[in-house]
Amino acid sequence: MGLFRSVQAVTGASGDGPVDWDAVGEAAKASTDPGSLALADGVREGYAADVRDARARVREVAAVEFDVPDTVEIQNRHHWIDANIDTFRRVMDPLGEQVGMLPGIARVANTASMSVALSFLAENVLGQYDPLLLAEGTDDHALYFVHPNIGRVSTMLDVSEPRFRRWIAFHEVAHAAEFGAAPWLSDKLEADLETAISELADGHIDRESLTALDTTMTSVEGYAELIMDRAFDDEYADLREKLDERRRGRGPIAKLIRRLLGLGMKRRQYERGKHFFETVADERGIEGASKVWEREAYLPTEEELDNPAVWLDRV
Repeated sequence: MGLFRSVQAVTGASGDGPVDWDAVGEAAKASTDPGSLALADGVREGYAADVRDARARVREVAAVEFDVPDTVEIQNRHHWIDANIDTFRRVMDPLGEQVGMLPGIARVANTASMSVALSFLAENVLGQYDPLLLAEGTDDHALYFVHPNIGRVSTMLDVSEPRFRRWIAFHEVAHAAEFGAAPWLSDKLEADLETAISELADGHIDRESLTALDTTMTSVEGYAELIMDRAFDDEYADLREKLDERRRGRGPIAKLIRRLLGLGMKRRQYERGKHFFETVADERGIEGASKVWEREAYLPTEEELDNPAVWLDRV
């Protein structure tokens, strides 16, 4: 029934834009098991304690001043789709002129593609720090935990769910630390993203803005990986090994979808960025690595990400 509803929603895509976003949400949720949010006693309080402890620990270890968002949600997969569909819309809608000669057919194809992407991500995201890029208004950043996925993956990895959940909380709170310590970071990402989208809408690929986005996001993900481990208040070596193995060990269909979504690049960002920050932290400590967020000029360049010694000499 879910698959039928999903196909029905996509084939009924309508409207004037390149994507029928109402149909995307309906199709993605129809093809995705929401998962249970029937939380056992103490689990909700456990999430809150994890976030509080991670905030205190990251502040102490990284020596950066920040706070976590006011919005911290424990979600199921449908909640995550609802929370992220506007982000997809903000990125895709400026590309409307690229629909082509047969907008009706293109709209159905685009709607199907977006629903598959959201469904796949909703099945795999564990936690998310959302800086609400390109959003209008003064909405605060947000922090989400997709509880059904955390429970499923902790079982797959054969690790304690509370311990695994806590480690994930440290990763997401590290993202809050980055954006809190660097008020300019959101503006930089938005400017590079808007430039890349604008050029794509005109039928061009702006490699400079795309490279800038990749370089910044490599720093964002690499620093969070470093803090996730070194600020964590428990042993993590087994968690790190199992999570890295999970990132590598996808089936052929999942690997294809991840490649189409650019998630292979995201894994490369994790690995490349983590190597950079581990090298810097080994040399100058985590406080030295945190210097990246003091000003935009301290972000590593594309060359420096692969040669941390160059960054250390410069900064």
